[in-house]
Amino acid sequence: MPGRSFHAVAWMAAVTLMSPEVWPDPPALAAGTGADRAPEVDAAAHAIASDRSLEGASVGIAVLDIDSGRLLAAVNEHAPLNPASNAKLYTAGAALATLHGNHRYETTLSGRLEGDAVSDLGLRGYGDPSLTTADLWAMVEELKDYGVKRVQGDIRVDQRFYDDQTTPPAFDQQPNEWASFRAPISAVALDENCITMTVRPSSPGGAAHVDFEPPGFVDVDGSIRTADSGGADSVELTLSGAGSRLAAKVSGAVAADSRLVRYTRRTEDPRLLPGYALKALLEKADVKTPGEVKLGTADGHVLAKHASAPLSSLLYSLGKQSDNFYAEMIFRSLGGEAKGRPAKSGAAAEVVTRWLEKVGASDQGVVIKNGSGLFDANRVTAYSTVELLRWAWRDPGVQPEYLAQLSVGGVDGTLHKRFRSDLTKRRVRAKTGTLDDVISLSGYVLRDGSRGPIAFSILFNHVSGKQDGARHAADRLVELIARSTRQGP
Repeated sequence: MPGRSFHAVAWMAAVTLMSPEVWPDPPALAAGTGADRAPEVDAAAHAIASDRSLEGASVGIAVLDIDSGRLLAAVNEHAPLNPASNAKLYTAGAALATLHGNHRYETTLSGRLEGDAVSDLGLRGYGDPSLTTADLWAMVEELKDYGVKRVQGDIRVDQRFYDDQTTPPAFDQQPNEWASFRAPISAVALDENCITMTVRPSSPGGAAHVDFEPPGFVDVDGSIRTADSGGADSVELTLSGAGSRLAAKVSGAVAADSRLVRYTRRTEDPRLLPGYALKALLEKADVKTPGEVKLGTADGHVLAKHASAPLSSLLYSLGKQSDNFYAEMIFRSLGGEAKGRPAKSGAAAEVVTRWLEKVGASDQGVVIKNGSGLFDANRVTAYSTVELLRWAWRDPGVQPEYLAQLSVGGVDGTLHKRFRSDLTKRRVRAKTGTLDDVISLSGYVLRDGSRGPIAFSILFNHVSGKQDGARHAADRLVELIARSTRQGP
């Protein structure tokens, strides 16, 4: 085998990736050496790529020493592959570089005061992914502080910061999916553009109490019966678009001794959702609102304002919770803030692509289309990913916030049940990725002392039915990296 040492070949032959046995301790990596590879880590990476249990899979692996920039292991590192949610690493990096960690998204309520009335009431947003019904209620209370008792004319929802395309790229590949992970996006978005049905039982034989949040948006048909205690819940919820609103058909039963039962689903067209919720909240606050809810321009003076948490905090939802809605909202906003308004996903993709080239984290075949990695949209390489990780670590204006949004091995996020050993707990900071035929894991293994970490990217495609094996192989390779970086006595 030309180009590979006898030591590497012998070690690779001894490794069985899918075996439950503990891997042997390899020699510690020699920092600052001129070797092209760390033989034991490189051998293990090649063993993954040739493992029979993953036959048919496309594999890309890169392991990089942050301090020296040296590749310690590489297998098909330039192969463009679907990264699944590892795409959020790119979205987070571009957002911190472009908008910076202290960026806050604003939502405003504006109009013209005329005595105890307000006219031209408009709700305008700039892409806040975190706006909730409680935040909107706080804005209503601000408005009431002006003595407002009625709204003259219609309520306008100003969605102009985004274009009219509420479905992110590739989300149309699964159009009949109503789960919250496929929620549409809009410049003014409320409760992640999802609705939540809450069912509370009454006495046996009576109708259960059914409520929807946000309020005012869902037209309900049917009812849910309260059954005897001890029975199984059989609640059914069917949603369909009803023009600018949402129609819900409910049926079934809930046991009398059941606790609150909640069902969360995405909306179809979210653009007027915050307007209908605003109208409902105003009426709850005894403010008369006889007009309609329409799309329009928010004019007049700003009467109430809500600012999101800093971007650095919002990114926790990307890295730790892998929230697709947050990722797509932040991604789209890059198009509006850095390219031009209205914000478009295509413009955001161009911003991210050019930024990758600027920071030296691009590679041939890299394609960025959406910000979440959902469905079959993006292509990245293991090499571009570790170069991205290296850039993020070496940029002092980005590193603390970028590292903080990643899941901590054995502690939180999507890694709270992985990397729990003393060797890896808290030392692994990474982003997971999972689709039907994709498993990915990219991030850092922290080292002791003042040395920079080891960056790694492990991408598997075409692993439908083999996800557990791919995930196990990725974890074992990261464990090996952690072992190999231990300092000697």
